[in-house]
Amino acid sequence: MELRFETRRSDSPWVDTVWSCTSEQVTAMTSVAGVHWGLVFWRQDGRAYAGVTGPGTRTGTAPVPEGAAFTGIEFALGTSLRALPTPALVDGGVELPDTTRRTFRLDGARWETPRADDAEALVGRLVRAGIVVRDPLVAEVLRGHRPAVSERTVERRFRAATGLTRGAVRQIARARTAAELLALGAPAASVVAKLDYFDEPHLARALRSYVGRTARQLREGAGGAIALHPDQRVTS
Repeated sequence: MELRFETRRSDSPWVDTVWSCTSEQVTAMTSVAGVHWGLVFWRQDGRAYAGVTGPGTRTGTAPVPEGAAFTGIEFALGTSLRALPTPALVDGGVELPDTTRRTFRLDGARWETPRADDAEALVGRLVRAGIVVRDPLVAEVLRGHRPAVSERTVERRFRAATGLTRGAVRQIARARTAAELLALGAPAASVVAKLDYFDEPHLARALRSYVGRTARQLREGAGGAIALHPDQRVTS
């Protein structure tokens, strides 16, 4: 039983990663907290589906359509859908209606369903149509700049664009990095030092909240299917 993932980073400033996945005899997986919203497309038993996924603030168990093939686009922090604010997607998502094997409907228009290798072309069309938008202040903050507005304004706009606070983004990203390092065999003590956790119990609490695995489970690959695969093939 397994999920087979392949991901790649994107050169587009609007996209973080593009991924594809197939499921084999898997009906459920451990979901992992994440900071990005996305579009996901999948096929199962000859039918096509599409949906919008939101950022996740906690781990949980998610159903997996058995024998399905997925393609997903995770968008850069600070981007959002014009018609669907990102805060409304946190810890959830929506299935898009009227999806066919070749097209899907979004924001009142029909679009061609992308393959993993042409995801950026779709995103470019959505951007030009004004359907995907972004707040440039968020990108400025993520680059370490200090905008000429109050901290209260920065936090309000950051949360409006991402659905999360800056603190939550940092904590989730750090826990995911810790999980990836542990799955690759790094000792817990070195992960604590590298990522500035207070101690190993602090790391364990973060893993429990955001990843749903212990350090030992991550090192041993135990616990079943999980939406985090540091040993997957990554292309660029």
